[in-house]
Amino acid sequence: MARESFSLDKDDTGDEFLKEAFKILMEEAIQNGTDRNHKVCQWMEPEELKRVIDLKLQHEGESQDVLLGYCKNIIRLSVKTGHPRFFNQLFSGLDRHALTGRIITEALNTSQYTYEVAPVFVLMENEVLKAMRSFIGWKTGDGIFCPGGSISNMYALNVARFQRFPECKQKGMHELPRLVVFTSQESHYSVQKGAAFLGIGTDNVILVETNDRGKMIPEDLEHKIQKIKNEGSVPFLVSATCGTTVFGAFDPLEGIAEVCKQHSLWLHVDAAWGGSALLSSKHRHLLKGIERADSVTWNPHKLLGVGLQCSAFLLRDTTQILEQCHSAKATYLFQTDKFYSLKYDTGDKSIQCGRRVDCLKLWLMWKALGSKGLERRVDRVLEHTRYMVEEMKKRDGFRLVIEPEFVNLCFWYVPPSLRNQENSPDFWTRLEKVAPVIKERMMKNGSMMVGYQPHGSRVNFFRQIVVNPQVTKEDLDFFLDEIERLAVDL
Repeated sequence: MARESFSLDKDDTGDEFLKEAFKILMEEAIQNGTDRNHKVCQWMEPEELKRVIDLKLQHEGESQDVLLGYCKNIIRLSVKTGHPRFFNQLFSGLDRHALTGRIITEALNTSQYTYEVAPVFVLMENEVLKAMRSFIGWKTGDGIFCPGGSISNMYALNVARFQRFPECKQKGMHELPRLVVFTSQESHYSVQKGAAFLGIGTDNVILVETNDRGKMIPEDLEHKIQKIKNEGSVPFLVSATCGTTVFGAFDPLEGIAEVCKQHSLWLHVDAAWGGSALLSSKHRHLLKGIERADSVTWNPHKLLGVGLQCSAFLLRDTTQILEQCHSAKATYLFQTDKFYSLKYDTGDKSIQCGRRVDCLKLWLMWKALGSKGLERRVDRVLEHTRYMVEEMKKRDGFRLVIEPEFVNLCFWYVPPSLRNQENSPDFWTRLEKVAPVIKERMMKNGSMMVGYQPHGSRVNFFRQIVVNPQVTKEDLDFFLDEIERLAVDL
């Protein structure tokens, strides 16, 4: 019986579709998506959006023209985070070199776990992590790229626990005393999520008081550690923050490091947001003392604009604790009789099996700009923030929540109808409603995006973030003008 032959027509390979899709990508996402003459977003209510894009999956495949139409609509109706007037998150911008790295990564579609399937990228990751550690001040150490800062912080909790109680890996938490973590009131919620995920428990995350700038108070840390010890529980990690999410505060690392040294605690620094200031000789003082940390989280996909996701978990340790903590020694991946050096198989450092290549986009951008170019990028962002502060002080209605230490610019906008009414009993109740209305109007207009939130006793205020390297002072002036325009009748 003759064997049936299967072959693909040229068009069935999808090559033609890919070429046309790249044209759409280049025009709609890259050119129009970063063009000031186009909208940041085209708002639609969920039910309307579902009518415009047929999201249902069907039994039969659809034609190339239909698929390309989907591509156009997906880009058209998505938020353009690379737009110069997107100020909404701690990430923004579209670096073309980093994007090229992301495209190559997706096209090659390999996993980072062994040298045999990712030879270039294993060596590249080592080199990039080494360079990042050097800016912290470590000549040696270890590290790994993770799927975001939350996972990087979770790695710190897991490695620190293993370092203190290595038997936990085999025997589990029931063999251990009550373990306690310390972090500030302003720290990222991932510390509590990580504690829950690892079985430590959120009740065992002790929040340390902060000062009026949002910085951890070392004296309160010392007091709370001593209290926990007196109760018979075991403190094992302090997570300090360099660049808090709302105010952009930097914890005093020198003082915190002294407390950790006194009590033999692991010091982790969550510098996911603020870590890139290390590249600037002008601003690295914000992280003074970071070299004393045991581990650091640093997200280049934020301030440097590398593109999601690019988060590094960095270790001062040189004893291979990362691998000891996470290894499972799967023999189908990590054979001991390979023909090359086993030190290049890094997969057992990770809690994942398959692990995407997150180093290429950063490496390619770093190669293009150099450390000096990255430093200029950081300095420019801080200069823009300072410019905004000074411009706000010149205009009626803009009121700072706190003088910014970093990029986070937190402010209220007081519309004309509420000015000079601070002593009115309902002033703050009325002001609380202003930011949500302005946000709704700007999104429906598509002119720009900026985030807002309440914080403690403070009612809703805006948190403006400028990280896009394409932003100009004209964009910042537009931002202020647009806030005034959108609120004129409130």
